[in-house]
Amino acid sequence: MAKITVIGSSSMDLVVTAPKRPSKGETILGESFKTVPGGKGANQAVAAARLGAEVYMVGCVGDDAFGTEILENFKKNNVLTAFVEPVTDIESGTAHITLAEGDNSIIVVKGANDYVTPEFVEKALDVIQESDIVLIQQEIPEETVEYVSEKCRQFGVRLLLNPAPARPISKEVIEKATYITPNELEASVLFENKALHETLKKYPNKVFITEGKNGVRFHNGEKEVVVPSYPVEAVDTTGAGDTFNAAFAVALAEGKSFEESVQFANRAASLSVTKFGAQGGMPTREAVEESM
Repeated sequence: MAKITVIGSSSMDLVVTAPKRPSKGETILGESFKTVPGGKGANQAVAAARLGAEVYMVGCVGDDAFGTEILENFKKNNVLTAFVEPVTDIESGTAHITLAEGDNSIIVVKGANDYVTPEFVEKALDVIQESDIVLIQQEIPEETVEYVSEKCRQFGVRLLLNPAPARPISKEVIEKATYITPNELEASVLFENKALHETLKKYPNKVFITEGKNGVRFHNGEKEVVVPSYPVEAVDTTGAGDTFNAAFAVALAEGKSFEESVQFANRAASLSVTKFGAQGGMPTREAVEESM
């Protein structure tokens, strides 16, 4: 069984569906409103657990009703929570999501996720050291990403950095990460608007650029490769990237090749968008294997 540690955000998603996005100063009538567990870290932890990995989550929630619900959701999905702690007098993180026109727009309020500090992560170093792979994202403090990248380098543990939301990252972190999975926008921020083919050639089998319905692009050391996605009728694209990252990590931890890992991750991500909610459509291992 793959052993995966996810270090990142846990939030509650507040999701509005509407026929279109309002313009500046405009009020429109929406179609529905729901609250569902989310956060990039939590999403990746849940997705990896559903795909059969042993998953530890390292993160913080608020001491509020959302925090209680987030913890219960982890347990329901077999995510280990020894290193998820409520922060006193702080609200849980929230993501304010608008689903409209076949896509999503998201505003994240970090809340307790700002307390996922290097000092907090230090409590989980034994678990990190025993992991096949560690996943981290950018809804937590920048210094935590730097700290984890250095610890993974010291331990010889593979680190998958999902650089979302987009923000500049030091060259040291880029070098220490084993795999980096930006979308096209995030890649332009990370690599200072360099042409994508130049970035991929510089980082073979390390940078994997997700291009939505067009698939995933990487350089295998000899040539640029595009692994196509699987066409589906999308209901909600929220969480598709998190599902990809989790499935990619699980496949790599199990020893699959890069191309096989991307294919597996693409299939899992395609299934995830067929139901509502970031975690609502995240598939089980059986569902992915049957669909392939």
